[in-house]
Parts: sequence; C-alpha cells; structure tokens
Amino acid sequence: MALELVTKKRIEIYSGRSHPDLAEEIASHLGVRLGNPNLREFANGEVHCRFGESVRGKDVFIVQTHCSPVNDSVMEQLIMIDAAKRASAKRITAVIPSYGYARQDRKASGREPITAKLVAGLFRTAGADRLLSVDLHSGQIQGFFDGPVDHLTSMPVLVNYLRKEVPGNGLVVVAPDAGRVKVAERFGQHLGCDIALVHKRRPTGTVNQVEARDVVGQIAGRLCVIVDDMIDTAGTVCAASELLMDHGATEVWAMATHGVLSYPAIDRLKAAPINRVVITNTLPLPPEKAMDTLEVLSVAKIIADAIEAVFADTSVSEIFGGDNLSS
Repeated sequence: MALELVTKKRIEIYSGRSHPDLAEEIASHLGVRLGNPNLREFANGEVHCRFGESVRGKDVFIVQTHCSPVNDSVMEQLIMIDAAKRASAKRITAVIPSYGYARQDRKASGREPITAKLVAGLFRTAGADRLLSVDLHSGQIQGFFDGPVDHLTSMPVLVNYLRKEVPGNGLVVVAPDAGRVKVAERFGQHLGCDIALVHKRRPTGTVNQVEARDVVGQIAGRLCVIVDDMIDTAGTVCAASELLMDHGATEVWAMATHGVLSYPAIDRLKAAPINRVVITNTLPLPPEKAMDTLEVLSVAKIIADAIEAVFADTSVSEIFGGDNLSS
C-alpha cells in the first residue's frame, strides 16, 4: 500500500531583539503574527533560544537587523537560525534589513580581513538557506553567500517621497562618491532629473575622515539631493553639502537607506548646511538621535512583499523592475 501526502506550505516569522518594531510592521503587512523565539540570556550574557511552537517542515523567516551592538545582533540571529535548523525547519531565510560588516567587502590595504564574507559564511554554516537584505554596501556581497541572496532596494520608497515633495524636475541627484554613481543614475532616470558627482578622498591611514574636492555637474541655483546607502558618522554627506553650497546650490538634502548615525553624526548634521535628512527604518532610531530635520520612511512593505514572493516561489526582482539587481 502506497502512502501519499499532499503537503501544505506554512510560514513562520520570528524576530530578534534588535528592531522588533520593524518586524511587527513586516508581519502586519503579511497578515501573520510573529512567533515567539523565547530569547533570554544566561547570567554570563550567553543567548538562549527555544521556539514556542513547532517549526518542523515550515518556511521560517528570521528577522534581525544588525544594529549596535552589531556583534550581539549577528550572534543572536545565528543562534536563532541554528535552533530552527535543529528543529527541522524546511527552509530558513535570514532577513537582514541592514547587513553588518558590509563595508568590509574587500581588502583595501594589506593585512585586512574581508569580514562581509566571513559573516556570510557564518550564516551559511548556522543553517540559513537564503539571505534577504536591503541596499547592501556593494553588490558583490551577494557572491559571498553560498546560496540565494535577495538584494532589495529602498529606492521605490525614496523616489516616491521625492516625487511628492519636489514636483517637477527641479532637483539634482548627487552621488557623494564614484561608487554611488549607478544609484544616482537610477534615481535620475525615475525622476527625470540631472545627476552630479562629488569627488572625494579619504586621507591615507584615516577612518571617518573625508575631503570633498570638486563637483561634476550643473548644480548652481538648484536643489541638490545626496543619495547614499548609509549615513554613519555623516562625514561624507556633510563634506559634500558644504561643497555643493559653495558651488551655488540653493538647498541640500541628504537621503540614505541606513541611518547608523554614530557619534558625532547628529552634531555634524545639525551644523552642516543640510535642510533635510531622510532615512529609512532598516535600523532603529533612538530618541536621542531625533532631529527636527530628520524624517524616517518605512521599508516594511518592501520587505514583506519580498518575503511573500520568496514564500510563494515567485520573482523578487519583478517587485523592483530589476533595480535591485546591483548597486
């Protein structure tokens, strides 16, 4: 006698403790409830996880953005993935709105690690079948993970914001360095506006220090919008904003997906000639980092749509019209 079973796909979404508000918003868009990972710590700080329900045979999505303290965020997600793997989850997707160590994606000088690849290897070893992230620092990180990587982009959210706030094409999209030119070009194509480039350099042997040298493009008498993947200490956008104003810009806005805002970013942004700072909620924003000129847009719907596509085995790139394929 043959035994035939028709399996039904089931989804389960869990969140780490780094950014629960974003995870709740994602789950709300999907119409599901977050599972309970029962995360706790032993007296010495070791993390323990035990899922509150069976995940056997389920499609499990574990949401954790890598915010400060980054190492704790990464380790907690790895432990949750390992728990799901050992509990016989059918497929495990690590949903990482902001990927930790993304800037260490190559050897810029001798005797350095490529930590972005190390992190990808850790997730694979822990048991992740797939990674899903938003606006990686560079597209090459997709190749560091030995499995599918869904590289999402916040561009639709940022572009829609600009369309509402700046009618017509009275703006210039500015790439703060050569590495962001492709992104600026895509913004320009969607908005039907010009682009410009800031030539910058980092003094040899320094970190978090930037010198903006010159501007390529017509920016005099126009609103300039600087687009970048992240604002960390804000050295890049602040140096660029001063240079743009010196070249005749009427107003400068700064837009980025990841608002890291490490010290002294807030002080620098307040002192810089930047009229508006727009970021997304891939990272939590503590009250002490709030500013009158700072606006936070949500990418929860984008992430939820991608999770739904992965679960249904449909195309993720179609959600973005191909704009997510490289950076």
